[in-house]
Amino acid sequence: MNVIEVQDLHKTYGHGEATVRALDGVTATVPRGDYVAIMGSSGSGKSTLMNIIGCLDVPSSGTYRLDGVDVSELDESQLALVRNRKIGFIFQSFNLIARTSALANVELPLAYAGIKPKERRERALAALEMVGLTDRAAHDPNQLSGGQQQRVAIARALVTEPALLLADEPTGNLDSHSTEDVMGIFSELSGYGRTIVLITHEDDVAAAAKRVIRLRDGRII
Repeated sequence: MNVIEVQDLHKTYGHGEATVRALDGVTATVPRGDYVAIMGSSGSGKSTLMNIIGCLDVPSSGTYRLDGVDVSELDESQLALVRNRKIGFIFQSFNLIARTSALANVELPLAYAGIKPKERRERALAALEMVGLTDRAAHDPNQLSGGQQQRVAIARALVTEPALLLADEPTGNLDSHSTEDVMGIFSELSGYGRTIVLITHEDDVAAAAKRVIRLRDGRII
């Protein structure tokens, strides 16, 4: 079963002579349990591809199926549900809520999904345990190191049991030691059978993935 199937994706911006082809016929599949790094220099199309995979943007043409669902057939409210339930996002800037405990940050997607407080807490604690941060559950983000904040963000992404973990430059704000920590967690999660797509421009980060998709000028090379 493929978690991601993109077929002949095109994405253009602008008109006439100002037209930019951000994606130019991208076809790729990511089977369940795969761990893929998407690489490319600035302007290669990797951010556009990530936004389409993350249901944050739509292609100009071509098809995208996420966990068997044709995304083009969904309306905005259905897309929001898919983003919340099927995709766990991990960003370079962590995107944690300040003055809110690690536990409460991890619970947030479950609160949006209407899960009762007792179950929210249990699932959030289990997710924090997976990233080795149970002892920091009551700490606010400003009491945590960058690496610990990113681990909280990974726990938040995991807590909904998503079909896909989508990480955008997840080590971009981390020192080398924290980068090793975070990449170690991704390797563990991959070992448990999680499906991971990692956007990065760093070769050593991409090397941790099972395979690498390289983009140039909107095409897979």
